[in-house]
Amino acid sequence: MPVTSERVKYFTESVIRRMSRVAAAHNAINLSQGFPDFAPPESLCNALAKVAHEGPHQYAITWGAAGFRAALAQKQSHFMGIPIDSESQIVVTCGSTEAMMAAMMTACNPGDKVIVFSPFYENYAADAILSGATPIYVSLHAPDFHFEIAELRKAFEEHHPQALVLCNPSNPTGRVFSRIELLQIAALVEEFDAFVLADEVYEHIIYAPYQHTYFASLPGMFARTFSCSSLSKTYSITGWRLGYIIAPAHLIAQARKVHDFLTVGAAAPLQEAAIVALQYPDSYYQELAALYSRKREMFLDLLQKAKLRFYEPQGAYFVMVNISEYEVKNDVAFAEWMARDVGVAGVPGSSFFRDGAQNFIRFHFAKDENILREAGTRLCSLHEKTRGKSWEV
Repeated sequence: MPVTSERVKYFTESVIRRMSRVAAAHNAINLSQGFPDFAPPESLCNALAKVAHEGPHQYAITWGAAGFRAALAQKQSHFMGIPIDSESQIVVTCGSTEAMMAAMMTACNPGDKVIVFSPFYENYAADAILSGATPIYVSLHAPDFHFEIAELRKAFEEHHPQALVLCNPSNPTGRVFSRIELLQIAALVEEFDAFVLADEVYEHIIYAPYQHTYFASLPGMFARTFSCSSLSKTYSITGWRLGYIIAPAHLIAQARKVHDFLTVGAAAPLQEAAIVALQYPDSYYQELAALYSRKREMFLDLLQKAKLRFYEPQGAYFVMVNISEYEVKNDVAFAEWMARDVGVAGVPGSSFFRDGAQNFIRFHFAKDENILREAGTRLCSLHEKTRGKSWEV
């Protein structure tokens, strides 16, 4: 009998999405998979209803409908501070997941090395492996998840990577890299002639006083950056799967070929409906940041009341909770027990770390405030319920 490929031996199914199924099985509050539980903006929903009756319903141009690309180019030119040509510098993808995969396959040959910061969003290693590349991990050091420039330089010197993956703001940590840190990365990719695959999907979810710097906006970096993002988190439409890559025209020309044979194109009706969102004023993004700031403040206060230790996120809507006091040796078993016996589902931290660290659980707080309060109440029982428990490998 034939056997499956070697590459699928080197990664597992998504632990994040598996924990959503565990949450559903135990009727737990799902703070694992990061999607909002509240409605998109009303005007966006109205646009979708109109498109449902009027169309378009057939394929758009493979690399994105012209109207969608024009609106996206105008929005991102404004926020990135870079003039973006909608005709030659954008490819629209099926979510940022495909954007990162298409960028990886465009940038890398089989056998190339790709630097990935650890902890990392679980897709990145799989993207590299599926592209035939080898991920090289550089640690982000707790408690604030910073990188050591000497360690990063060593990785460049030893492996001469073709690319570096940068998630900013970071999933899972919520770290927002400073301009100084980004300039350090920029200097290394310039010196060693590497690409940067920048996942900036949380670009508009930033907490004061922190500020987001688009990597491509740094001096000389547009030429070597695949800027990947999506509409999912910004407009609370994770199920629409509308993402994109922005890059110089010669790189986009190649990425469009990869995208064409991966998915053909993103949904035409959804692109048409989403144009209204891309035209929102700056006040929308200010209100979005304020909304998540309130949720963050509430959830962190609830975690403190539950006597849990955590790293305070600077961006995105995740928080890494330290569970080392429970002496967990199998955090997957711990996370499943939490969903069943505590009624709150998170993501075991080992799925984000190259070394399989067992001392973190990631929660998200993109939830209705009443749901967050109930999650906080349930988490207050965690200390009591862990007494006498053991989670072995």
